[in-house]
Amino acid sequence: MEALMASYGGSSSDEDVDTVSPSSASASASASLPQLSDETESFLPLPPPPLSLLDFPNSTSALDDLPIGQAARVRSFPHVQGNYAVHLYIPVYIPTNARKEVALFLKKLSKLVPALHLVDIDIPLDILCKDDHKLEQALAREFHISLSRTVPIRVHQIDSIVTMLRQKLQSQRRYWIDFSKWETFVNDDLSRTFLSMEIIAGGLMEIRKHIQVVNEVYKLHNLPEFYKEGRPHISLAWALGDLSKLLSQSVHDEMKKSMVKEKSKRCIFTAKFNGIECKIGKKMFKICKFPDE
Repeated sequence: MEALMASYGGSSSDEDVDTVSPSSASASASASLPQLSDETESFLPLPPPPLSLLDFPNSTSALDDLPIGQAARVRSFPHVQGNYAVHLYIPVYIPTNARKEVALFLKKLSKLVPALHLVDIDIPLDILCKDDHKLEQALAREFHISLSRTVPIRVHQIDSIVTMLRQKLQSQRRYWIDFSKWETFVNDDLSRTFLSMEIIAGGLMEIRKHIQVVNEVYKLHNLPEFYKEGRPHISLAWALGDLSKLLSQSVHDEMKKSMVKEKSKRCIFTAKFNGIECKIGKKMFKICKFPDE
């Protein structure tokens, strides 16, 4: 049993799990102030992320000289020896031809909301925006659309969960996902605000079907299902506290200016669905395959 546990990279004590995954917000409140419905049982401060998180694909550690935010991160569940955090998601990469536009939008927001940090690597956005190359490099990272909550499971549940997910999701067709709307999300305890891109059209139906399947597997393992009114999205930046009014107003103002300039633009960018990943502890599992693979 100890050897099996070691193969998953440690228990929940080794996992830096935030109060909410950046892409796991739901709309339990108003459209202008979506809130998360995750239950938080305890809050244990976590150390800042390691510098290795700043190494990007095809990179020579160009971001290592940037300061990392020291904001306290907290767990969404108490540490129990032998537990492993599990999370299902769709990996997303912002296309090269869309990064300049996204970077420009982030630059504008960073001036209006200087408390924003880039998701996961926790670099202050206003500092990152001073270097166009580093900002676009950061946007080349993997983002994700959550299909489940991040929850703890026991080691004996791992094989069963992965097997069931693969059985139910093994055959998938590729489809296009439209990221059409900038949105602001805030978690239940108002400790974090997120700047996200929401999916409201292309790909939404397919993603909701994935979530339904994951919910079925979670339910069979007595795990909490995904948010009932979940709104699929990727999150790019976060800020401590409830800055939803300021961030929402800033997003609204900038979007209004953009609409005047580009009235015909339908979405921010489009990405192809390339599969579903399951992260358990520090181990990754590819869940679905495509006919051409």
